Parts: sequence; C-alpha cells; structure tokens
Amino acid sequence: MATQPVRPRINGRDLSSLMKPLAIFRHAPGEGPGYLAEVLNRRDVPYTIIRVDQGDAMPKTASDYAGLVFMGGPMSVNDPLPWIPQSLALIREARGSDLPVLGHCLGGQLISKALGGTVGPNPVMEIGWGMVEAVSGAAARDWLKGLPDRFEVFHWHGETFTVPHDASPLLTGPFCRHQGFVIGRTLALQCHIEMTARMIDSWAGSPAGRALIASPSVQTADKMRDDASHKLAALHQVADILYARWLAALCA
Repeated sequence: MATQPVRPRINGRDLSSLMKPLAIFRHAPGEGPGYLAEVLNRRDVPYTIIRVDQGDAMPKTASDYAGLVFMGGPMSVNDPLPWIPQSLALIREARGSDLPVLGHCLGGQLISKALGGTVGPNPVMEIGWGMVEAVSGAAARDWLKGLPDRFEVFHWHGETFTVPHDASPLLTGPFCRHQGFVIGRTLALQCHIEMTARMIDSWAGSPAGRALIASPSVQTADKMRDDASHKLAALHQVADILYARWLAALCA
C-alpha cells in the first residue's frame, strides 16, 4: 500500500495548497537557519536555502516562493555587494505582494533598509546573551502574547536599524534601542532567536569570538557557553512562539 504524503499543517490548518517553498537566504556558512529549520521540519513546511555566500543565484522574483527568510551575516547592508540591492528589491516586491518576510540580525537590517529605514553603527557592540523587553502597543501585545515582558536572546552585531514608517516596534534592549519591528506579514529582528548549540560553539570558537574582550554589552566566548543548554531551551520557547506567529501568515 502506498504511503500517503504528510501534509504540512500550521495551527491545525492543512497546508497542502502551499506548493511553493520558503526561500531562506544564508549569507555566511555558520549563519544558516539553525533552530528555524527544526521548526519547519517538524511542521513539514517546505523550504530551500539560497547560499548567497556560495554564489547561488538570487531569485528573479519573490513570487516563486511562499515567503522570504533572511539570516544573519558579518557584512553590512551598506557594503557594495551585488546581492544586497537584489535582496532589497525582493523584500520590496514581497512587501508589495503581501508575502511573509522574516529577518534575523543582518536580515532585519535588510528589511529596514528596503522599507525606508536606515542602518548604521549601534552605540556599542552587542555580543552574547542579553535581555530584551516588549514595547507598548497593540502589535507587540499580539506578536508577543504568551511571552514574558522581558526575556533573554542572543546578540552579535555592531550596527542596528531604525523602524521604518508605518512599522510597529516590538522589542527594545538596554544596549540597542530597536530589537524588532513588524509591518503586516513582515517580522524583522535585530537579535538572534535561531541559535543552536552548534552555532553557539561555532561563533564562540571563531577567531572573532576568541578575541572578544568583556564589557557590559559584550560577553567572552566562555561566558557565552556558560549554561548554554538551559539558555537555549528558554530561547527556543521564545522562537517557537514568534515563528508560529510568523508562519501563521502563510495561512492568512
């Protein structure tokens, strides 16, 4: 007897009509989808990884995909790299077509710049585990429902974004004012919620990680690894809620 294919479901809804995959843009070998891939695999949501760092061709149109996901990377969105204008154009197209878009760190900065915000130096480097908190407003109440007012996430950035016109801020932090915003089906995060144990070890063990000097906003590699398993378990609870809210846009 033939085995029936597993039909992807989000919030109990059948996604068998979702024939197109998500496009996940990876900008550095160590900054792939991480825990997001685990979430998508559990839900049988199709996706393809576009390895920008390996020279994969950029899509000609966002309409080939059910949504766009932009991961982090060590570069600046203000660098003269050929794929950056292409990414900005895809984000604008997706936003104009009401396709869901999700950005992590560099990905959030790409979304901000594409939608009229600016990206520039943060007052300090922010690296390692640190707290963020919800801002006031209806959007934050909706998107962060079920989460505490303050929770710990992972950071690794020296630049930050502004919140574009018509977008609603979600999160803020003591060392970086803008940690997340939403506009329609688009969610932009300055922080990292996609981290896994392997990613923590890889980033902490990199030359940049080994060279870190502790400050109020920067943790050493050893500090990042301290109690990482418990911190990751809590972070994944945050990610489960935020990813579920974003994925629900695929059914809306």
